[in-house]
Amino acid sequence: MNCNQTVICGRIIEIGSLRYTPAGVAVAEFKIGHVSRQIEAGMPRKVECEISAVALAQMAETISSMALGTKVKSTGFLAKRSRMSLQLVLHVNNIDLI
Repeated sequence: MNCNQTVICGRIIEIGSLRYTPAGVAVAEFKIGHVSRQIEAGMPRKVECEISAVALAQMAETISSMALGTKVKSTGFLAKRSRMSLQLVLHVNNIDLI
């Protein structure tokens, strides 16, 4: 099964320091705050959440230079934070300013 794509819009609410893997690949961990109105079971509902995200290489450098509060549309895939964790993290492949 190959279907694992996530798109979320929101504001960047936290950006960690840009770091590098032992292989020299840039890594940026950040959080996206999302607020919207969605329809569930035919009824409107307000949705608020914070999504943990990570970006690598050039995408990490791009994100690390963004200001907090920047509105973005992020596209990527979900994966476990680490091998032993069950917590999900959005791995961002593309980010657009909105």
